[in-house]
Amino acid sequence: MRAGLSRLIAAQISLHACMTGFRMAAPLMALREGYSPVAVGMLLALFALAQVFLALPAGRYADRRGLKKPVVLAVGTATAGAALAVAFPVFGVLCITALTCGAATGLAMIALQRHVGRLASNPTELKQVFSWMAIGPSISNFIGPFAAGLLIDAYGFRAAFLLLALLPSLAWFWARGTVELAPVAPEHRNASGSSWNLLRDAGFRRLMLINWMLSSCWDVHTFLVPVIGHERDLSATVIGAILGAFALAATAIRLAMPWLAAHLRESVVIGTAMVSTALLFAVYPLVQAAWAMGVLSVLLGLALGSVQPMIMSTLHQITPRHRHGEALGLRAMAINGSSVVMPLLFGSAGVVVGVAGVFWVVGSVVGLGSRLAWTMRTETAGSS
Repeated sequence: MRAGLSRLIAAQISLHACMTGFRMAAPLMALREGYSPVAVGMLLALFALAQVFLALPAGRYADRRGLKKPVVLAVGTATAGAALAVAFPVFGVLCITALTCGAATGLAMIALQRHVGRLASNPTELKQVFSWMAIGPSISNFIGPFAAGLLIDAYGFRAAFLLLALLPSLAWFWARGTVELAPVAPEHRNASGSSWNLLRDAGFRRLMLINWMLSSCWDVHTFLVPVIGHERDLSATVIGAILGAFALAATAIRLAMPWLAAHLRESVVIGTAMVSTALLFAVYPLVQAAWAMGVLSVLLGLALGSVQPMIMSTLHQITPRHRHGEALGLRAMAINGSSVVMPLLFGSAGVVVGVAGVFWVVGSVVGLGSRLAWTMRTETAGSS
């Protein structure tokens, strides 16, 4: 299973790096061509917007078709969208590229997550495989923007877009040898009804609420650290280092978790992360020194980085096996919807209550919501 999992992680990185590279390069090109910050914000929102509307259909498609067909469709969609940017590097086309790359990445991620979850045979293996899978986005968040930045400085935007357009084909190279698992039986598929009826289960609703709260914390940190750093006259390099420390810490905890999986309980890890995040958010606006912000960023990265594998493990245990794709689609829709809406809300709230107020309000909500995690159960759902 380890060799197969390594190939799937490489496939995940290849597709995700295409999107993260464009997510850095496309706004940069738009800014250099004189487009307003509002236009750039809309461009960035398109990367997540497509996934909001396509997540549920993508989940059901993965349940019906397995892994390879969704990956082929994702590779073709991302390559076509990226190739358009190579041929016509203008703002309107970049908006299309943002939609296609976002949609392709969302489809592939759901199919990959569903497949690796079905490879695991017990809760410990679930925590292990999702800890390894969670490392992929951390790597691609570095590779995509870094490679694109190097090529932009050396050869221009079109060269960077060309490299990014070639990355999705690597995903198929890594995933093509994967052995498909048994598809969902037609009788189960036809009897499932609407994806929304998954929300009738109280445990699933609780997990989605926890997931949304913690995803919002991630967005708060990413959105407000540049704002608070600007207020304190920190350089772009220092602000980038603070955010980079957060990403490195999140990656480090995910690297450690597979070895600790047998000793970890999902409810304890998630509950501890929520309480820790609330405390760190309470202190964050009060510190002035860059090094102190860096320390808090590392601690926050350790807390929030530990959560995704535990949520994914819990999701696969509390939902019926034949509906894992749908459950992952609902989760993806909530996360990406939050990524579209919450930065706008944070910006508006920041005007009213200030940056510190946003940290404290969100931290209070997460702290109070931690009781949901402590009472969470992970009994395996039935087949109906």
